[in-house]
Amino acid sequence: MGEFELIRRYFAAAPCAQPGEGVVQGIGDDCALLALAAGEQLAVSTDTLVIGVHFPHSCDAFLLGQRALAVATSDLAAMGAAPLGFTLALTLPQADPDWLQAFAEGLNQMAQACNMRLIGGDTTRGPLTLTLTVFGRVPAGQALTRAGAQVGDLLCVGGALGDAAAALPLVLGQRTAAAEIAEPLLARYWAPQPQLALGQALRGKATAALDISDGLVADCGHIASASNVALHIERERLPLSPAVQSWLDPQSAWNCALSGGDDYVLAFTVAQRHLAELQQHGWPIAVIGRVVAGKGVHLFDSAGHSLELSARGYLHFGQHSGGTGDSSEQENGT
Repeated sequence: MGEFELIRRYFAAAPCAQPGEGVVQGIGDDCALLALAAGEQLAVSTDTLVIGVHFPHSCDAFLLGQRALAVATSDLAAMGAAPLGFTLALTLPQADPDWLQAFAEGLNQMAQACNMRLIGGDTTRGPLTLTLTVFGRVPAGQALTRAGAQVGDLLCVGGALGDAAAALPLVLGQRTAAAEIAEPLLARYWAPQPQLALGQALRGKATAALDISDGLVADCGHIASASNVALHIERERLPLSPAVQSWLDPQSAWNCALSGGDDYVLAFTVAQRHLAELQQHGWPIAVIGRVVAGKGVHLFDSAGHSLELSARGYLHFGQHSGGTGDSSEQENGT
């Protein structure tokens, strides 16, 4: 099967590849054309996932398609951007029709859930590698960034932490669990839901934000550094799902929440005056700490005692402990 036949059969005809709002020209020409309204900015981010590094060799193709787009789209949520479309550069060891069909179906399912349009890409031969570039739009001057956290702000997260990290032994076939535990954990790993609506709701309210991919502590460190502040996290305030609490002892659950990674929920700082309004709209926001003067990220117990941070998350090309080793986060443009 040739490159163009592969694209036509599995991707160009997919529902997510059809024209939509903001997409003037999609698949079928040398470039895609996107339309922005006056006063909008284009948000762009790229993620690469490599077999054996970001997903296991035995990975189900449908689940991989879902996950690959979800983790890339989460970067748009982190910036408060509304989704427009995405490109896919797909490197394949061979053109396996069954694998391609399943992958395309998973990709399309997540694309439709996120209102994303497939607008182009490339295919090459080599070790299985996925590179997705996502595009979104945001009103000029309203994008959420990692800089801007203010002393006195609350540190919040947009949902339960640690589920994906807790699922990793199940993903790798190292352990088994009852369905009531395994199913919700695996769903958080294979089909994370980018918090696009929450990100847009935080425009004009959050002072800093990002999505949690490399672990809460590691990612909060980016906010602390960019904003030139310190973040204090209260361990007992970390939101843990019933499945994690049933599956793990408290210390292991906290470790997953603090450094496991792959949560793809938003972490953000916000002034106290905005919290009640956000919670009244039903957003699953948990306050886990505060912004103070200083540097770095610091952990405390419920009595206010400082705790050692033994694991700080996943680092590409570096030493790490306690993380999943499966994060796809990278700085855009690297």
